[in-house]
Parts: sequence; structure tokens; C-alpha cells
Amino acid sequence: MRDGEPGSRLAERTLALVNIPSISRSEAEAMAYVRAELPLELVWSSDDVLFATPARRPDRPLVLLAGHVDTVPAQGNLPGRIEGDAVVGLGASDMKGGVAVMLEVADWAVSAERELDLGFVFFTREELPAEESPLPAFLQASPQAREAELVVVLEPTDNELHVGCVGNLSAQLTFRCVSAHSARPWTGENAIHKAAAALAPLAELAPLEVEVDGLVFREVVSAVGIEGGIADNVVPDRCVARLNYRYAPGRSREQAEARVRELAGDVEVEILGNSPPAHVVVDRPLVTRLREAGGFAVEPKQAWTPVAQFAEAGLDAVNLGPGATRYAHRADEQIAIAELVRTYEALRRFAAG
Repeated sequence: MRDGEPGSRLAERTLALVNIPSISRSEAEAMAYVRAELPLELVWSSDDVLFATPARRPDRPLVLLAGHVDTVPAQGNLPGRIEGDAVVGLGASDMKGGVAVMLEVADWAVSAERELDLGFVFFTREELPAEESPLPAFLQASPQAREAELVVVLEPTDNELHVGCVGNLSAQLTFRCVSAHSARPWTGENAIHKAAAALAPLAELAPLEVEVDGLVFREVVSAVGIEGGIADNVVPDRCVARLNYRYAPGRSREQAEARVRELAGDVEVEILGNSPPAHVVVDRPLVTRLREAGGFAVEPKQAWTPVAQFAEAGLDAVNLGPGATRYAHRADEQIAIAELVRTYEALRRFAAG
């Protein structure tokens, strides 16, 4: 293990990662850093996924720690800096801090007495649509990763244990009408007006609360884009709107698509993407052990995260990370050093027993 107090090591490690630009699809340098810094043997290596673990012991549960190295585009927040009790800069919260914790835990795991076996999965392209993620192909091709009894994804959660996650469906609604001169609109049918009338009831929909194992998830539908019209003197014959639907664990892909079609009525619907939710694992012994190791509060994940991809591969997965959700993707993105330390020490206690 490297010398120095945990806080200093974690802050320096986080800053080093922040200062390696790794916007989605441009993560090669960050992955090279992880590859060079990992003190463990790589059992899977590609441009997009690195998987390492100490020698497996057949009588010990395997727990994977997982995190992505990519970030959203910069907003004048590179290079980073240590300012007071925080590391400031692009990706500090989402999720270079979590990756720093993973590397430090890997460093500790080399020589530590542990009750649990640990694996470490680093991957790219998380900040893009789920269809571009390398995780599903990796999980399909790696039987050793699928042996895990729990996956901990170190996304920012304010050091709360976030279980499950909502599904994420994107759909396009196309309204087809009849064009006309805008001076004589009654001779045609306005597609934008038709879209506005169809979308108005969606604005009145209250969130649907769905309780799963004592946790409340909220199903919500939002219009997130609209496009139509070709000129000021033309009544448009076509308008396209995009919907986003977040749906609770327990609802299938097919049920989610049926719900959107129900809401759309007789409008033409195209499903652009549909990432299912993750099942809730609050009652698992390893999850209880993790919660107790850090005194973590347990909350439902009212967002989609890669836990859903691990869940789809048949694995139990939770979110737990040091990053502050309120700073993710902001120009003033930052992470408190004390939160880095809290996650790091809790994971050590969790693995050591």
C-alpha cells in the first residue's frame, strides 16, 4: 500500500484521474492509467473493459466493484484542483472519485486478510445511451464475472445505498396531418396543434408511486423534445415529439412499451431505446453487511444506472459511491475528501469482516 493518510492518497488519486481528459469515446488515456495502476492480475482486458481480481478462493463469495472512467464534456473545469476539503474538476463526483476509491481498495486487497473475494471492473461509455455500453457483451463473455454474488457500482450516491433502479424508455411520437397555407389553416390540419393537444394530458399526469420491498419508486413520463414546421407561411403536416418514461422495478420492457402506446393513443410510436430496471436486493445478506459496514441509509434509485445491466445478467447489484449527486455534470463539479475516505473505509470493513 502507498504511504500517506487515506484522505491524502484518495484526493491525489482523484485529482490525477480528473486531470486525464476522458470524455465518452475518448477514454484510452484513462484506461491506460487504470491498467498501469492496478496491482492485480487482469483476467479480462479490452479497450473498453478491464477486469481484475486477486486469486479466487472457492469458499469465498465474490463481490465486484464497478465504475466507469468516462465523463460528460468539459465546461471549463479542467484541469482540476484540490480546494479546501474537496477535489474540484470534471468528473470528480461522477465518477473519478469512485474510480479512485476502487484503485485504493485494490491496492489494499493485495495483502489484506479478507473474508470476501473482490473483483474490479472498469469500463467506458457509461455517459452515452445504454446501447453503446460495453458491459452487456463483457458480462456475456466473462463467466468469472458472472460468479459474483454482489456488484457494487460506485456511481455518486452521497454515500447512501441506492438499491434497484428505474427503467428508462425513450420513444418518438410522429403526428401526420395535412399541410396548408397559414393564411387559410382550415384547409389543412396542423400537426403541431395535434401534438400539443395529445401531449397536454401528459403534463397533468401525477407521478405513479410504486412500492417495492418498502421502497417507493416513482414512474414518470416527460415530453423531452419536439420538432415540426418548415416555414412561417406553411401549416405543418408533420410534427415529431420525444417522450421519456421512467418505470419501476417489476414492470417488464414489454409492459413499459405497452404503457407508452396506451398513453399515445392512435399516434404513431417508435421505441428508440428501452433499458429495463434493476430488481431490488435490499434483503440480501451481503447488502445488509455492506449497509452495516458504513452505517449507510438505504434509498430507492430514482434513475437508471449500470446496476440494471448487471441485473439483466442475473446478478444482484447496488449503487454506492462517494460522489454528491447535486454536483454531477455541473461546471463546479467536486467531491468531498471526507466522503472518499468514508466509502474507502466502509468497503475495507465490508470485505475484511
